[in-house]
Amino acid sequence: MLLQSLLLLVFVAFAQLALCAEDYYKVLGVDKAATDKQLKTAYRQLSKKFHPDKNPGDESAHEKFVAVSEAYDVLSNSETRQIYDRYGHEGVQNSRNGGGNGGHDPFDMFSRFFGGHGHFGHSSREPRGHNVEVKVEISLRDFYNGATTEFHWNRQHICEACEGTGSADKKVDHCKTCGGHGVRIVKQQLAPGMFQQMQMRCDACGGRGKTIQKLCTTCGGARVEKKPTAVTLKIDRGAGRDSRVTYENEADESPDWVAGDLLVTLAEQAPSRDNNPDGVDGAFFRRKGDDLYWTEVLSLREAWMGGWTRNLTHLDAHVVRLGRERGQVIQSGHIETVPGEGMPKWHEDGDSVYHKHEFGNLYVTYEVILPDQMEKGMEKEFWELWEKWRLKKGVDLQKDSGRPIRDEL
Repeated sequence: MLLQSLLLLVFVAFAQLALCAEDYYKVLGVDKAATDKQLKTAYRQLSKKFHPDKNPGDESAHEKFVAVSEAYDVLSNSETRQIYDRYGHEGVQNSRNGGGNGGHDPFDMFSRFFGGHGHFGHSSREPRGHNVEVKVEISLRDFYNGATTEFHWNRQHICEACEGTGSADKKVDHCKTCGGHGVRIVKQQLAPGMFQQMQMRCDACGGRGKTIQKLCTTCGGARVEKKPTAVTLKIDRGAGRDSRVTYENEADESPDWVAGDLLVTLAEQAPSRDNNPDGVDGAFFRRKGDDLYWTEVLSLREAWMGGWTRNLTHLDAHVVRLGRERGQVIQSGHIETVPGEGMPKWHEDGDSVYHKHEFGNLYVTYEVILPDQMEKGMEKEFWELWEKWRLKKGVDLQKDSGRPIRDEL
Protein backbone atom coordinates (compact mmCIF):
# COMPACT_ATOMS: atom_id res chain seq x y z
CA MET A 1 0.00 0.00 0.00
CA LEU A 2 2.83 2.34 0.93
CA LEU A 3 4.64 1.54 -2.32
CA GLN A 4 1.53 2.30 -4.36
CA SER A 5 1.17 5.67 -2.59
CA LEU A 6 4.80 6.56 -3.32
CA LEU A 7 4.41 5.64 -6.98
CA LEU A 8 1.28 7.78 -7.18
CA LEU A 9 3.10 10.74 -5.67
CA VAL A 10 5.99 10.36 -8.12
CA PHE A 11 3.56 10.19 -11.03
CA VAL A 12 1.74 13.31 -9.85
CA ALA A 13 5.06 15.14 -9.41
CA PHE A 14 6.16 14.29 -12.95
CA ALA A 15 2.76 15.29 -14.31
CA GLN A 16 2.97 18.68 -12.56
CA LEU A 17 6.50 19.13 -13.85
CA ALA A 18 5.33 18.50 -17.40
CA LEU A 19 2.50 20.98 -16.99
CA CYS A 20 4.83 23.59 -15.49
CA ALA A 21 7.43 23.19 -18.24
CA GLU A 22 7.54 26.44 -20.13
CA ASP A 23 6.45 26.44 -23.75
CA TYR A 24 9.49 26.19 -26.03
CA TYR A 25 8.17 28.87 -28.36
CA LYS A 26 7.78 31.27 -25.44
CA VAL A 27 11.29 30.44 -24.25
CA LEU A 28 12.68 31.60 -27.60
CA GLY A 29 10.20 34.47 -27.87
CA VAL A 30 8.75 33.36 -31.22
CA ASP A 31 5.33 32.20 -32.37
CA LYS A 32 4.45 28.71 -33.58
CA ALA A 33 4.72 29.72 -37.23
CA ALA A 34 8.35 30.84 -36.79
CA THR A 35 10.70 29.99 -39.66
CA ASP A 36 14.07 28.27 -39.25
CA LYS A 37 15.77 31.64 -39.72
CA GLN A 38 13.68 33.23 -36.96
CA LEU A 39 14.47 30.33 -34.63
CA LYS A 40 18.19 30.69 -35.34
CA THR A 41 18.10 34.43 -34.75
CA ALA A 42 16.27 34.01 -31.45
CA TYR A 43 18.65 31.29 -30.26
CA ARG A 44 21.70 33.29 -31.34
CA GLN A 45 20.64 36.35 -29.34
CA LEU A 46 19.37 34.61 -26.21
CA SER A 47 22.16 32.02 -25.88
CA LYS A 48 24.77 34.78 -25.99
CA LYS A 49 22.77 36.93 -23.58
CA PHE A 50 22.45 34.21 -20.92
CA HIS A 51 25.74 32.37 -21.48
CA PRO A 52 27.41 31.58 -18.11
CA ASP A 53 30.68 33.12 -19.27
CA LYS A 54 28.91 36.48 -19.58
CA ASN A 55 26.93 36.00 -16.35
CA PRO A 56 29.37 34.48 -13.82
CA GLY A 57 27.69 33.31 -10.64
CA ASP A 58 24.17 34.04 -11.94
CA GLU A 59 22.27 30.78 -11.52
CA SER A 60 19.09 32.14 -13.12
CA ALA A 61 21.02 33.10 -16.27
CA HIS A 62 22.50 29.59 -16.40
CA GLU A 63 19.02 28.05 -16.14
CA LYS A 64 17.76 30.30 -18.93
CA PHE A 65 20.77 29.37 -21.09
CA VAL A 66 19.96 25.68 -20.63
CA ALA A 67 16.24 26.27 -21.34
CA VAL A 68 17.01 28.27 -24.52
CA SER A 69 19.38 25.55 -25.72
CA GLU A 70 16.83 22.81 -25.06
CA ALA A 71 14.06 24.73 -26.82
CA TYR A 72 16.18 25.32 -29.91
CA ASP A 73 17.42 21.72 -29.88
CA VAL A 74 13.83 20.51 -30.16
CA LEU A 75 12.38 23.14 -32.50
CA SER A 76 15.31 23.26 -34.93
CA ASN A 77 14.76 19.61 -35.84
CA SER A 78 11.72 19.14 -38.07
CA GLU A 79 10.89 15.69 -36.64
CA THR A 80 11.09 16.63 -32.96
CA ARG A 81 9.26 19.87 -33.70
CA GLN A 82 6.34 17.93 -35.19
CA ILE A 83 6.28 15.62 -32.16
CA TYR A 84 6.37 18.61 -29.80
CA ASP A 85 3.57 20.41 -31.66
CA ARG A 86 1.35 17.31 -31.40
CA TYR A 87 2.27 15.79 -28.05
CA GLY A 88 4.19 18.47 -26.14
CA HIS A 89 7.13 17.92 -23.78
CA GLU A 90 6.05 14.40 -22.85
CA GLY A 91 6.00 13.30 -26.48
CA VAL A 92 9.53 14.58 -27.05
CA GLN A 93 10.77 12.89 -23.88
CA ASN A 94 9.19 9.56 -24.83
CA SER A 95 10.67 9.82 -28.31
CA ARG A 96 14.15 10.45 -26.92
CA ASN A 97 13.87 7.66 -24.38
CA GLY A 98 12.86 5.28 -27.09
CA GLY A 99 15.81 6.32 -29.23
CA GLY A 100 18.34 6.09 -26.44
CA ASN A 101 18.97 9.86 -26.37
CA GLY A 102 18.01 10.97 -22.89
CA GLY A 103 19.15 14.59 -23.10
CA HIS A 104 21.45 17.15 -24.65
CA ASP A 105 24.51 19.21 -23.73
CA PRO A 106 23.68 22.94 -23.98
CA PHE A 107 27.38 23.82 -24.33
CA ASP A 108 27.74 21.33 -27.18
CA MET A 109 24.78 23.02 -28.87
CA PHE A 110 26.43 26.42 -28.40
CA SER A 111 29.70 25.02 -29.73
CA ARG A 112 28.13 23.67 -32.91
CA PHE A 113 26.29 26.94 -33.46
CA PHE A 114 29.13 29.40 -32.75
CA GLY A 115 32.28 27.30 -33.07
CA GLY A 116 34.87 26.49 -30.40
CA HIS A 117 34.12 24.55 -27.25
CA GLY A 118 30.87 25.99 -25.96
CA HIS A 119 32.45 28.96 -24.19
CA PHE A 120 33.39 32.49 -25.15
CA GLY A 121 37.10 31.83 -25.21
CA HIS A 122 38.18 33.50 -21.97
CA SER A 123 40.24 30.44 -21.04
CA SER A 124 43.80 30.34 -22.34
CA ARG A 125 43.30 26.67 -23.24
CA GLU A 126 40.74 27.53 -25.90
CA PRO A 127 42.11 28.97 -29.16
CA ARG A 128 40.24 31.94 -30.53
CA GLY A 129 39.69 32.71 -34.18
CA HIS A 130 40.72 35.96 -35.82
CA ASN A 131 38.45 38.97 -35.76
CA VAL A 132 36.97 39.90 -39.13
CA GLU A 133 36.63 43.54 -40.20
CA VAL A 134 33.91 44.60 -42.64
CA LYS A 135 33.22 48.09 -43.96
CA VAL A 136 29.60 49.00 -44.73
CA GLU A 137 28.68 52.21 -46.54
CA ILE A 138 25.82 54.16 -44.96
CA SER A 139 24.05 57.20 -46.43
CA LEU A 140 24.24 60.51 -44.58
CA ARG A 141 20.46 60.32 -44.26
CA ASP A 142 20.74 57.12 -42.19
CA PHE A 143 23.49 58.63 -40.04
CA TYR A 144 21.16 61.58 -39.34
CA ASN A 145 17.88 59.72 -38.76
CA GLY A 146 19.18 56.39 -37.50
CA ALA A 147 18.16 53.20 -39.30
CA THR A 148 18.08 49.42 -39.21
CA THR A 149 19.40 47.73 -42.32
CA GLU A 150 20.90 44.42 -43.39
CA PHE A 151 24.14 43.51 -45.13
CA HIS A 152 25.60 40.20 -46.29
CA TRP A 153 29.12 38.83 -46.07
CA ASN A 154 30.69 35.50 -46.99
CA ARG A 155 31.11 33.84 -43.58
CA GLN A 156 32.70 30.53 -42.72
CA HIS A 157 30.17 28.27 -40.94
CA ILE A 158 30.53 24.91 -39.26
CA CYS A 159 29.07 22.44 -41.74
CA GLU A 160 25.52 21.63 -40.63
CA ALA A 161 25.35 18.43 -42.67
CA CYS A 162 28.16 16.71 -40.76
CA GLU A 163 28.01 18.93 -37.62
CA GLY A 164 31.66 19.88 -38.05
CA THR A 165 33.03 16.34 -38.16
CA GLY A 166 33.85 16.30 -41.87
CA SER A 167 32.35 12.80 -42.06
CA ALA A 168 29.21 11.90 -43.98
CA ASP A 169 28.16 9.44 -41.25
CA LYS A 170 29.60 11.67 -38.47
CA LYS A 171 32.08 8.91 -37.56
CA VAL A 172 35.68 9.93 -36.92
CA ASP A 173 38.52 7.49 -36.13
CA HIS A 174 41.88 8.00 -34.48
CA CYS A 175 44.72 8.17 -36.99
CA LYS A 176 46.57 4.87 -36.99
CA THR A 177 49.80 6.47 -38.19
CA CYS A 178 50.23 8.91 -35.29
CA GLY A 179 47.96 7.23 -32.75
CA GLY A 180 45.70 10.26 -32.63
CA HIS A 181 48.45 12.69 -31.58
CA GLY A 182 48.64 14.60 -34.84
CA VAL A 183 52.44 14.36 -34.82
CA ARG A 184 54.94 11.56 -35.29
CA ILE A 185 58.62 11.06 -34.46
CA VAL A 186 60.94 10.74 -37.44
CA LYS A 187 64.55 9.50 -37.08
CA GLN A 188 66.98 11.13 -39.46
CA GLN A 189 70.62 10.03 -39.96
CA LEU A 190 73.09 12.90 -39.81
CA ALA A 191 76.29 10.87 -40.11
CA PRO A 192 77.35 7.24 -39.65
CA GLY A 193 76.25 6.30 -36.19
CA MET A 194 74.62 9.71 -35.58
CA PHE A 195 70.83 10.10 -35.66
CA GLN A 196 68.44 12.92 -34.91
CA GLN A 197 64.85 12.55 -33.81
CA MET A 198 62.43 15.14 -35.17
CA GLN A 199 58.78 15.73 -34.40
CA MET A 200 56.79 16.33 -37.55
CA ARG A 201 53.16 16.88 -38.33
CA CYS A 202 51.50 13.67 -39.34
CA ASP A 203 50.95 13.78 -43.09
CA ALA A 204 48.40 10.96 -42.95
CA CYS A 205 45.83 13.01 -40.99
CA GLY A 206 47.14 16.53 -41.62
CA GLY A 207 47.98 16.98 -37.95
CA ARG A 208 44.43 16.47 -36.71
CA GLY A 209 45.00 13.05 -35.19
CA LYS A 210 41.76 11.83 -36.77
CA THR A 211 40.78 10.16 -40.01
CA ILE A 212 37.52 9.97 -41.90
CA GLN A 213 36.40 7.02 -43.99
CA LYS A 214 33.56 8.73 -45.82
CA LEU A 215 33.92 12.45 -46.51
CA CYS A 216 30.95 14.75 -46.09
CA THR A 217 29.56 15.60 -49.52
CA THR A 218 28.64 19.13 -48.44
CA CYS A 219 32.00 20.37 -47.15
CA GLY A 220 34.26 17.71 -48.70
CA GLY A 221 35.70 16.85 -45.29
CA ALA A 222 36.75 20.43 -44.55
CA ARG A 223 34.21 20.55 -41.67
CA VAL A 224 33.36 24.14 -42.59
CA GLU A 225 31.72 25.89 -45.52
CA LYS A 226 31.56 29.45 -46.78
CA LYS A 227 28.15 30.92 -47.47
CA PRO A 228 26.53 34.38 -47.64
CA THR A 229 25.32 35.43 -44.19
CA ALA A 230 22.84 38.19 -43.43
CA VAL A 231 23.62 40.52 -40.54
CA THR A 232 21.17 43.03 -39.11
CA LEU A 233 22.85 46.40 -38.56
CA LYS A 234 21.39 49.10 -36.32
CA ILE A 235 22.72 52.62 -36.95
CA ASP A 236 22.27 54.91 -33.97
CA ARG A 237 21.10 58.43 -34.64
CA GLY A 238 24.12 60.69 -34.96
CA ALA A 239 26.62 57.82 -35.07
CA GLY A 240 30.06 59.01 -36.09
CA ARG A 241 31.57 58.42 -39.48
CA ASP A 242 33.98 55.45 -39.28
CA SER A 243 32.49 54.41 -35.94
CA ARG A 244 32.56 50.68 -35.24
CA VAL A 245 29.88 48.15 -34.29
CA THR A 246 31.09 44.91 -32.67
CA TYR A 247 29.31 41.56 -32.98
CA GLU A 248 30.80 39.21 -30.41
CA ASN A 249 31.67 35.72 -31.69
CA GLU A 250 30.13 36.43 -35.11
CA ALA A 251 33.33 36.01 -37.17
CA ASP A 252 34.35 32.83 -39.02
CA GLU A 253 33.42 29.60 -37.24
CA SER A 254 35.47 26.42 -36.86
CA PRO A 255 35.32 23.33 -34.65
CA ASP A 256 38.94 24.12 -33.72
CA TRP A 257 38.45 27.57 -32.21
CA VAL A 258 36.04 29.97 -30.59
CA ALA A 259 34.71 32.37 -33.23
CA GLY A 260 36.26 35.83 -33.08
CA ASP A 261 34.35 39.09 -33.33
CA LEU A 262 32.84 40.68 -36.43
CA LEU A 263 33.90 44.34 -36.51
CA VAL A 264 31.73 46.54 -38.73
CA THR A 265 33.01 50.01 -39.66
CA LEU A 266 30.37 52.54 -40.75
CA ALA A 267 31.64 54.47 -43.77
CA GLU A 268 29.75 57.38 -45.30
CA GLN A 269 28.32 56.72 -48.74
CA ALA A 270 29.04 59.24 -51.48
CA PRO A 271 25.92 61.35 -52.23
CA SER A 272 23.99 60.30 -55.30
CA ARG A 273 20.74 61.32 -56.94
CA ASP A 274 19.91 57.63 -57.40
CA ASN A 275 20.21 57.11 -53.63
CA ASN A 276 17.93 60.02 -52.79
CA PRO A 277 14.37 58.67 -53.11
CA ASP A 278 12.80 61.62 -51.22
CA GLY A 279 14.69 64.22 -53.22
CA VAL A 280 16.00 66.05 -50.15
CA ASP A 281 18.69 68.70 -50.44
CA GLY A 282 20.25 67.31 -47.28
CA ALA A 283 21.53 64.28 -49.18
CA PHE A 284 24.22 66.61 -50.56
CA PHE A 285 25.21 68.19 -47.26
CA ARG A 286 28.81 67.69 -46.21
CA ARG A 287 29.50 66.50 -42.69
CA LYS A 288 32.30 67.40 -40.33
CA GLY A 289 31.82 65.99 -36.84
CA ASP A 290 28.44 67.19 -35.58
CA ASP A 291 28.20 70.03 -38.11
CA LEU A 292 26.85 70.12 -41.65
CA TYR A 293 27.94 72.28 -44.60
CA TRP A 294 26.07 73.50 -47.67
CA THR A 295 26.95 75.77 -50.59
CA GLU A 296 24.17 78.04 -51.86
CA VAL A 297 24.49 79.74 -55.26
CA LEU A 298 23.16 83.30 -55.75
CA SER A 299 22.74 85.40 -58.85
CA LEU A 300 24.29 88.86 -59.03
CA ARG A 301 20.89 90.45 -58.53
CA GLU A 302 20.15 88.35 -55.42
CA ALA A 303 23.56 88.98 -53.88
CA TRP A 304 23.46 92.71 -54.63
CA MET A 305 19.80 93.57 -54.12
CA GLY A 306 18.49 90.93 -51.67
CA GLY A 307 14.76 90.19 -51.77
CA TRP A 308 15.04 86.40 -52.12
CA THR A 309 14.23 83.18 -50.19
CA ARG A 310 15.29 79.52 -50.46
CA ASN A 311 13.77 76.42 -48.86
CA LEU A 312 16.26 73.62 -48.12
CA THR A 313 14.76 70.21 -47.39
CA HIS A 314 16.82 68.67 -44.60
CA LEU A 315 17.74 64.99 -44.21
CA ASP A 316 14.46 64.25 -42.40
CA ALA A 317 12.53 66.42 -44.94
CA HIS A 318 11.91 69.36 -42.58
CA VAL A 319 12.47 72.77 -44.20
CA VAL A 320 15.29 75.20 -43.44
CA ARG A 321 14.56 78.68 -44.85
CA LEU A 322 17.32 80.94 -46.15
CA GLY A 323 16.81 84.45 -47.45
CA ARG A 324 17.54 88.19 -47.35
CA GLU A 325 15.34 91.26 -47.22
CA ARG A 326 15.49 93.70 -50.12
CA GLY A 327 18.55 95.88 -49.88
CA GLN A 328 20.62 93.35 -47.90
CA VAL A 329 23.87 92.57 -49.70
CA ILE A 330 25.73 89.23 -49.49
CA GLN A 331 29.39 89.03 -50.41
CA SER A 332 30.60 85.99 -52.34
CA GLY A 333 32.21 83.52 -49.90
CA HIS A 334 30.16 84.72 -46.93
CA ILE A 335 29.40 81.92 -44.44
CA GLU A 336 26.11 81.97 -42.54
CA THR A 337 25.65 79.91 -39.36
CA VAL A 338 22.25 78.28 -38.86
CA PRO A 339 22.24 77.06 -35.21
CA GLY A 340 20.82 73.64 -34.38
CA GLU A 341 20.47 72.44 -37.99
CA GLY A 342 23.53 70.18 -38.01
CA MET A 343 23.84 66.51 -37.07
CA PRO A 344 22.24 65.07 -33.94
CA LYS A 345 24.94 64.51 -31.33
CA TRP A 346 25.28 60.80 -30.61
CA HIS A 347 24.50 59.61 -27.10
CA GLU A 348 24.64 56.10 -25.68
CA ASP A 349 21.03 56.39 -24.42
CA GLY A 350 19.85 57.06 -27.99
CA ASP A 351 16.20 58.00 -28.49
CA SER A 352 14.80 57.45 -25.03
CA VAL A 353 13.13 59.23 -22.13
CA TYR A 354 16.60 59.54 -20.56
CA HIS A 355 18.08 61.58 -23.38
CA LYS A 356 17.16 64.48 -25.63
CA HIS A 357 19.21 64.99 -28.78
CA GLU A 358 21.25 68.12 -29.20
CA PHE A 359 22.31 69.22 -32.67
CA GLY A 360 25.35 70.78 -34.28
CA ASN A 361 25.18 73.73 -36.67
CA LEU A 362 24.59 74.11 -40.39
CA TYR A 363 27.11 76.35 -42.16
CA VAL A 364 25.95 77.85 -45.46
CA THR A 365 28.58 79.26 -47.84
CA TYR A 366 27.25 81.70 -50.47
CA GLU A 367 28.78 81.74 -53.94
CA VAL A 368 27.82 84.53 -56.35
CA ILE A 369 27.60 83.64 -60.03
CA LEU A 370 28.28 86.55 -62.41
CA PRO A 371 26.66 86.61 -65.87
CA ASP A 372 29.14 85.86 -68.67
CA GLN A 373 27.16 87.76 -71.31
CA MET A 374 24.53 90.49 -71.56
CA GLU A 375 22.35 91.98 -74.26
CA LYS A 376 23.73 95.21 -75.72
CA GLY A 377 20.90 97.34 -74.36
CA MET A 378 21.21 95.90 -70.86
CA GLU A 379 24.99 96.39 -70.88
CA LYS A 380 24.56 100.07 -71.89
CA GLU A 381 21.95 100.76 -69.21
CA PHE A 382 24.01 99.10 -66.45
CA TRP A 383 27.15 100.99 -67.50
CA GLU A 384 25.43 104.37 -67.48
CA LEU A 385 23.81 103.66 -64.09
CA TRP A 386 27.08 102.53 -62.45
CA GLU A 387 29.06 105.43 -63.96
CA LYS A 388 26.52 107.88 -62.54
CA TRP A 389 26.82 106.56 -58.98
CA ARG A 390 30.57 105.89 -59.26
CA LEU A 391 31.26 109.51 -60.14
CA LYS A 392 28.97 110.67 -57.34
CA LYS A 393 29.91 108.39 -54.43
CA GLY A 394 32.23 105.73 -55.81
CA VAL A 395 35.63 104.80 -54.39
CA ASP A 396 38.60 104.42 -56.70
CA LEU A 397 40.06 101.13 -55.45
CA GLN A 398 43.33 101.72 -57.32
CA LYS A 399 44.00 105.02 -55.53
CA ASP A 400 42.57 103.67 -52.23
CA SER A 401 45.01 100.74 -52.28
CA GLY A 402 48.09 102.97 -52.31
CA ARG A 403 49.70 100.97 -55.10
CA PRO A 404 51.67 102.77 -57.81
CA ILE A 405 49.84 103.31 -61.09
CA ARG A 406 51.39 102.21 -64.39
CA ASP A 407 52.59 105.72 -65.44
CA GLU A 408 54.69 105.94 -62.27
CA LEU A 409 56.63 102.71 -62.92
